[in-house]
Amino acid sequence: MTRLFNDPAAFADEALEGFAAAHRRWVRPVTGGVVRAGGTPGGQVSVVVGGGSGHYPAFSGLVGRGLAHGAAVGNVFASPSAAQIRSVARAAHGGAGVLLMYGNYAGDVLHFGQAAERLTADGVPALTYAVTDDVASAGPGEAGKRRGIAGDLPVFKAAAVAAERGLPLREVRDVAAHAGARTRSFGIAFSGCTLPGADHPLFTVPASRMAVGLGIHGEPGIGEAELPTADEAAELLVATLLKELPEDVAAPAGQRAAVILNGLGSVKYEELFVVYRKVAALLAEAGVETVDPEVGELVTSFDMAGVSLTLTWLDDLLEDLWRAPADTPAYRKGVLGEPEASAAPATPAPDTEDEAIPAASDASRRAAGTVLAALEALAATVDTHVDELGRIDAVAGDGDHGIGMQRGSTAAREAARAARDLGAGAATVLAHAGDAWADKAGGTSGALWGTILRSVGTALGDQEAPTAARVAEGVAGASAAVQRLGGAEVGDKTMVDVLVPFAAALTGAVAAGDGLTAAWDRAATAAAGAAAATADLLPRKGRARPHAERSLGTPDAGAHSLALITRAVHGVLLDHQ
Repeated sequence: MTRLFNDPAAFADEALEGFAAAHRRWVRPVTGGVVRAGGTPGGQVSVVVGGGSGHYPAFSGLVGRGLAHGAAVGNVFASPSAAQIRSVARAAHGGAGVLLMYGNYAGDVLHFGQAAERLTADGVPALTYAVTDDVASAGPGEAGKRRGIAGDLPVFKAAAVAAERGLPLREVRDVAAHAGARTRSFGIAFSGCTLPGADHPLFTVPASRMAVGLGIHGEPGIGEAELPTADEAAELLVATLLKELPEDVAAPAGQRAAVILNGLGSVKYEELFVVYRKVAALLAEAGVETVDPEVGELVTSFDMAGVSLTLTWLDDLLEDLWRAPADTPAYRKGVLGEPEASAAPATPAPDTEDEAIPAASDASRRAAGTVLAALEALAATVDTHVDELGRIDAVAGDGDHGIGMQRGSTAAREAARAARDLGAGAATVLAHAGDAWADKAGGTSGALWGTILRSVGTALGDQEAPTAARVAEGVAGASAAVQRLGGAEVGDKTMVDVLVPFAAALTGAVAAGDGLTAAWDRAATAAAGAAAATADLLPRKGRARPHAERSLGTPDAGAHSLALITRAVHGVLLDHQ
């Protein structure tokens, strides 16, 4: 468990601050993460990697020559927000565009995708690539749904070296895709990890058992087996990966592979070496030549006791990129010469976003007070149920839904209060709240709740008094935006299973002539019923999908929290009639 911390909510920020202070030769801090201390040489594509905290040396420890140009770092096990990613990318931009790279988790996909869109609109060409190396998280026919785990490292490195050699942006992404298509990982765990401030791990493994097919966000494995000896663990890891070769690799014999035996946080190096001796022997027996193997902690999960094995099947190009020198705080290989004096970093473009508060009518400013009261009630509801939400989420996910909702709702409430105090109207208060929620919570729920608040605000505007019809229009717009952004549908066991019927009930009641308070009451009742019904569903999206059967009988945490919030907001509407 994590023993040394101050405020758990500040853990990730304080850890990043300390990391940057300890590694000034390699990195400098910027809003949202770190970039290379010497900047990106002018005219070079920048590779910006990122994800949640709790995985060191991923992601900040991989910034330096021969590897990433910058890293965007979110809260513990939560993706960085689009604003954080955009900030890091702008600071790392060398004038030739940015490739944003991350593990394939829903929150990262949302936030990095949004950041790429905003960067491109800013005049900074940006592309994305998600690593999908974990064979346990989806079958070969659904490789695009696989998670990214320790395979992040060889894929990040291949792209970064390609960028340093002057390849243009799209070709750098092509190299990343080539490396990703030839990378496979598989892991096992013996105990779960405990987040800062928590008094129990996110999951437990029975004595003399191991979890098979772990994730790196504290997710439980997809199955259990008897606790193996070191040699038996090696045999399982190697056999699993040799069963699934890339399409262009006919057989392991005669192939070369980059090999990573990765510790997840509390398996000691000596234990890893005991396992690796057997891994090396088994690969040799299969006719595989290992190239520059890495044994150690490369992508961790706080204090999880577990190991994973990664194989990147090399061709001449990938072997050259894998062997290339690197110099970062946590990963060094070979010897790099001094950077050329002419390779001056490009000056990042200034941030031109207008932070001024738009003018608002008196009616909209009065409505902003009701909006603030609703956000205060929302945050109080989350505070009351934070442990329950975490418990529900931990059944098949990583157990951080309550913590993430608490971070986001608290930030939204404070941002809304500050905007209201400056005379903002309802739309601007909701926009500031949505941005703050996405920024502080990160993860999937951060992106989606930021979208919900902004969508409702857009419908309300800053000039006219809100009406029941406008509120219903905003909620319907939020429902559509969440489905479009997250890709979930009704029946996938997500918050969409509540948001869609809530929006439909609200729209129908308003159209039938109900006032806002009565219509919201009907819709909140529909939301509660829909949330309870998710207990009978199997998840088809998100981190819970690989553990679908475990969640049967338990409602979705995001759906449940949304239903609780809709009822809390109804109480505010009663008070403000």
